[in-house]
Amino acid sequence: MGTILYTHADCFGHDPGRMHPEHPARLKAVLTALSADEFSGLDRREAPKATVDQVARAHPRDYVDAILEAVPETGERSIDGDTIMSPGTGDAILRCAGAVCAAVDAVLGGEAENAFCAMRPPGHHAEPRTPMGFCFFNQIAVGAEHARTVHGLRRVAIVDFDVHHGNGTQGIFYERGDVLTVSLHGDPATYYPFFTGFANETGEGDGAGCNVNYPLPQGTGDDAYMDVLADALESVAAFKPDVLVVALGLDASEADPLAFCKVTTEGFRRMGRTISEAGYPSLLVQEGGYISDQLGDNLAAFLDGFEGVRG
Repeated sequence: MGTILYTHADCFGHDPGRMHPEHPARLKAVLTALSADEFSGLDRREAPKATVDQVARAHPRDYVDAILEAVPETGERSIDGDTIMSPGTGDAILRCAGAVCAAVDAVLGGEAENAFCAMRPPGHHAEPRTPMGFCFFNQIAVGAEHARTVHGLRRVAIVDFDVHHGNGTQGIFYERGDVLTVSLHGDPATYYPFFTGFANETGEGDGAGCNVNYPLPQGTGDDAYMDVLADALESVAAFKPDVLVVALGLDASEADPLAFCKVTTEGFRRMGRTISEAGYPSLLVQEGGYISDQLGDNLAAFLDGFEGVRG
C-alpha cells in the first residue's frame, strides 16, 4: 500500500489578493515539488467536496451555513484583516474538508497506509464559531470527527507543528478526552495568535490532560526542535491513538516569510522520518508554509523522510 495524494484545482480559486501571504502560488510550489520523479508512485486523486453535514461535525451548523452564504459573487470580502474571501472560497474550503474525510476513509478502509492532503486555505485557526488567521473551516477537526463518528475510532491524536498555534483545533477539542491535541509552535507571548498556546493549557473536564502545548522560543533550530518533537510523540504514545493526524505546517522554516523558528530543509526530513517511525496510520494535512525558495524543497524533504521509513 502506498501513499494517496488528495488535491483539487478548486483550491487555486480562493484568492485573498496578490499581496496576501496565503496566495495560490504556495499550493503551486507544493504540487511542483510533488511532480518530481521521486514522487511518481503517489496515488493522485481529486479531493471531493465535503458535505455541510460533514463540516458540521466540527462547527455548529448555523456557522457553516453563514460562512458559505458570506462568499461573495464578485470581488473580495474581508472577515478580518487577515481572513479574506473571494468567489472561489466556498468551493476551496469544501474541497479541503472533503480531502481530509476522503483521506480518513482511504487509510482506515485499508486502501493506503497513509495519505497527504495538498490543499489550501489552511484551517487550524478556525474556532467553532470564528474564522481567523486565513482559516474558515477547521479541516483537521473535520477529519478527526469523521474518524470518530464514521469509523468508530476510540482515540484520535493530532500533532500540529505549524509555527502558529492551532487555537481553533485546541478550542474544538479542549473538553474532549477522545482526541489528543499536541502543538509545537512559536511562543504566543511574542508570536501570533498571542492569546492561546501556552504550556499551562492542558484541557478541561473530560479533556483534562489531553491538550499539550510546546511553545518554542524564537530561533529554535533543528536539534532543539527534534528534542521537543520526540517529547511530543511520547505524549502521543501514552495516549495510544488509533490514528495520527498531522497538521503539516512548513512555516517553521528558516526561509519562511513569516519566520520565527529556524528549521532547515534537512530538519524537515528528520521530522518526517521521526513521525513515520512512530508507526501510526497517518493523515498528513497541509497547513501553513508560505512562499520562499525552500517551500517545495521542505515538503519534498519531509515526505522523503516519511516515505523512506514507510517504504
